[in-house]
Amino acid sequence: MHEPGASDDVASRVAFDRIRYANCWEDSALLIQSLCPAPGKRILSIASAGDNSLHLLSHGAEVVAADLNPAQLACVELRVAAITTMDDDDSLAFLGFSPCQQRAATYASLRQKLSPSARAFWDSHPQIIQQGVIHGGKFEDYFRLFRRRVMPWLHGRRTVDELWQPRDQTAREDFYQRRWNNFRWRLAFRLFFSRWFMGRAGRDPEFFRYVEGSVADRILGRCHYALTQLETHSNPYLRYILTGSFAGAMPDWTRPEVLAGIRRYADRLTLFHGGIEAAARQSQAGFDGFNLSDIFEYLAPQACEHLYGQLLDHARDGARLAYWNMLVPRGCPDTFRDRVTPLEDLSQRCHARDRAFFYSAFRVDECR
Repeated sequence: MHEPGASDDVASRVAFDRIRYANCWEDSALLIQSLCPAPGKRILSIASAGDNSLHLLSHGAEVVAADLNPAQLACVELRVAAITTMDDDDSLAFLGFSPCQQRAATYASLRQKLSPSARAFWDSHPQIIQQGVIHGGKFEDYFRLFRRRVMPWLHGRRTVDELWQPRDQTAREDFYQRRWNNFRWRLAFRLFFSRWFMGRAGRDPEFFRYVEGSVADRILGRCHYALTQLETHSNPYLRYILTGSFAGAMPDWTRPEVLAGIRRYADRLTLFHGGIEAAARQSQAGFDGFNLSDIFEYLAPQACEHLYGQLLDHARDGARLAYWNMLVPRGCPDTFRDRVTPLEDLSQRCHARDRAFFYSAFRVDECR
């Protein structure tokens, strides 16, 4: 038994009974730049679908990927089984990145490589296997609804296709103002990405407990940034949201050199079912880096401080904590400013190039 921690607070309020995220919706390039994974380093990572944990693993670090939701851990296991068993093209096709007619048969050949819990999960979800597992999350369903029911009223296929043409920043701003930013876009965005609708169709309503102000207006502002200040043609997150496919803009973790690293270092990955603080307590060696997704956003300030302190207790000298803010401002609690230095310049430089555009901030804190 252990005293209730921050993750217990979330677990008691949110149902973890399905895949919430079939992809990681945080830009792994920021984690590579800020956590600097390498052989000899140990990184504690929120698992989600596994993409970012595997990208960190590919650089040779030892990675402990933790999640409260066993369905998310099943996603990680299936990715590893596919990548370590098949070549790049076949494994990515099986996962859903390109057409594949033999997914059921392929899964039958992979299932014995899974843990009993992951095998039981996938055995009971053959329809997700058949469609490609990267399309099987609640968040992906939310974007599918937007793409099929809302986008046709806002922009035609031709306009969406034109969005992918390479342009400089001035030309992107011009395209946004002339072709994209119409009244219907702004109205539909405010409705579809409202707190009420996102809480029912996208994220769990409990994830908005500590959000103040307009959710839609904040995300609309970040969307404007992504469509004008960042390259659109190479943005995998934007591409999937608007087309339902990564074709033409594949995620970083699917690059050949990353997949080769995952195969090489697969034995350095440990999966942990439970909260991130419980995973930290299990380790005797401590960690050099922490990928914390946007976990602090779901917690009350006091719970954030408690969790932050627990993680610091298992941080090695010079360890870094990397995490996102989406709608709730969260940073290093004042209590720990004598032990931690927020790396403001690095954080801002990373956030300026964050292709997962809906986050309002990216933060990197370094232990002294």
